[in-house]
Amino acid sequence: MNIFIKRALLSVSVLGLTSGAALADYTLNILHINDLHSRIESINKYDSTCSAEDEAEDKCFGGIARVKTKIDERREALSSENVLVLDAGDQFQGSLFYSTYKGEAAAEFMNGIGFDAMAVGNHEFDDGPEGLRDFIDMVEFPVISGNTLAGANSVLGDRIKPYVIKEVGGEKIALLSVLAADTVETSSPGPSVLILDEIEYLKDAVSQIEESEGVNKIILVSHVGLTKDEAIAAEVDGIDVIVGGHSHTLLSNTDDKAAGPYPTMVANPSGIEVPIVQAYAFSKYVGEVQVAFDDDGKVISAEGDPHLLDASVTPDEAFAARVSELGAPIEELKTKIVSASTDTIDGSRDACRLGECSMGNLVADAMLDRTASQGVSIVIQNGGGLRSSIDAGEITMGEVLSVLPFQNTLATFELKGSDVIAALENGASKIEETAGRFAQVAGIRYTFDKNAEAGSRIVSVEVKDGDGFEPIDPEATYMVATNNYMRGGGDGYSIFSTAGMNAYDYGPGLEQVVADYLAKNNPYTPYTDGRVMAAAEEPMAETAPATEEAEPAAEETAPAAEAAPAAEAAVEVPEPLPGFKDLTTSAPMISEDAAASGDAEMSQEAPAAETAGMAGKQHVVTSGDTLWDLARTYLGDATMWNKIAEANPSADPKDLVVGETLTIPAK
Repeated sequence: MNIFIKRALLSVSVLGLTSGAALADYTLNILHINDLHSRIESINKYDSTCSAEDEAEDKCFGGIARVKTKIDERREALSSENVLVLDAGDQFQGSLFYSTYKGEAAAEFMNGIGFDAMAVGNHEFDDGPEGLRDFIDMVEFPVISGNTLAGANSVLGDRIKPYVIKEVGGEKIALLSVLAADTVETSSPGPSVLILDEIEYLKDAVSQIEESEGVNKIILVSHVGLTKDEAIAAEVDGIDVIVGGHSHTLLSNTDDKAAGPYPTMVANPSGIEVPIVQAYAFSKYVGEVQVAFDDDGKVISAEGDPHLLDASVTPDEAFAARVSELGAPIEELKTKIVSASTDTIDGSRDACRLGECSMGNLVADAMLDRTASQGVSIVIQNGGGLRSSIDAGEITMGEVLSVLPFQNTLATFELKGSDVIAALENGASKIEETAGRFAQVAGIRYTFDKNAEAGSRIVSVEVKDGDGFEPIDPEATYMVATNNYMRGGGDGYSIFSTAGMNAYDYGPGLEQVVADYLAKNNPYTPYTDGRVMAAAEEPMAETAPATEEAEPAAEETAPAAEAAPAAEAAVEVPEPLPGFKDLTTSAPMISEDAAASGDAEMSQEAPAAETAGMAGKQHVVTSGDTLWDLARTYLGDATMWNKIAEANPSADPKDLVVGETLTIPAK
């Protein structure tokens, strides 16, 4: 047995819960959530922050105050029975609450609800191991993941427990967890964290727990997605119940849009049916399953359904007040109107991870529009980076940030045509898992065959050429734009990291790029045009966007939004309500509405005739300067930014200091 596993399995805790006496057939009630993704405030039908107007009209769902109400209500109703409250991971990332408070707000509210355990989700690593470490230090319940091993030099130490044993109603219950093995591609666990294959780990771990702990009731709180949960149930003996997350799947017996019944039953290698539950995402549901065990710990029945947290669920008063307090410092940015849309811009998971979607087109078109004057002709954006839809009507910055919450920056680089094809193959390689790597594009169109073997699914790739398209040249070199996460190899796009040439990863924030594009195309009309097609599909008739912006602008002026964020404003965080943990943090970074006109003139592209004479000078950094812009201004070629970087070794390309003097080398 792997020494890391053996060592991890020895690090457990036993916790007792007050509950009713066990019956002859032991019954356990499990209340659960998953993938809340910082939806601290209530959400609308598109899973983004709900407006005050919609709240007044009873059109909102979820929010942490409704989660609190429902869990308290069900706990009270089950006060004489055995109850566990579980979270299957991904509290982190998804709204301005996370951008502002990181894991602190989530920890405060989760402690106030009183969870019994939480699985580590992949997004818990979005701010590296340090972010997860800080969160674990704040919460009052175990955070578990058995196949996630922190090395001796990791800041996580032994904070992540592989499993815990809880005594509920006189019976021992083992709670163990696994995290998706591809988290190294979808988040930032760092080199000191090892994530083992889920199934191979569980085969050893379950038998070890049974032998060493003497338990016969084992619940897997997983963060791997429904498809993998079903595979685990089919291949691993000894797991009695799986409470899942990661795939944002709604299992239900009453919703005709559900992916399957609640619970979904899968036979294990011994032929015993294993119930699997999951309750969508974004605080919209609280799942509840009642499981009955016989004296030998075998499941004899499992039934339940998720509770929809609609307007009929009254938000907990104290939680709602605290949400308002914490939301006050970010309300101004969130409510700023940037544009309007004539229709819903679809950023749903099923649309953007399985084919072309209108949100993917918006974001990719915005990236191409921003970089076309720099020579970029191809954009590839991962569908998993698009986190919500935007409804028709006014568009606020808060809605844009709900779509793009990761604070990614625009990245550009050169790539051979053959490597572009390889990148698209990666994007289509896990379509059957609805994986986030699926490629949304601009400047190209491609066809894929989802039934072909992974690695051989791309049927054709064509590059925009004037008013038409031509086949991509595998030997040619193209300028490509993406986000900095993908450029670094995230979501399986290692080809961008290993084969990308002349890369610049420090462009403006992707959310600002999209906000600027929406403002420029106000009102915006969402569309799809057949740029991504499954092999059996016929090309779609293009629905034209609101303006003639399918072609990127020939010349980019530097919008004020490309300016670097203003220095953080000090924000006083309201004192926690009685019973809450202390919470102190800083306000979000808020970009200025406009840079001074002089700054804008400086960042615009200088006429070619003037650039030669401008080289060999010194430049005093002003707000909004980037090396990319300075190279375009002084050297006439933005891709020569590295020459300025080499001439100024003490300057940080990612964080130029206003007022410092840079030497501009000769071209």
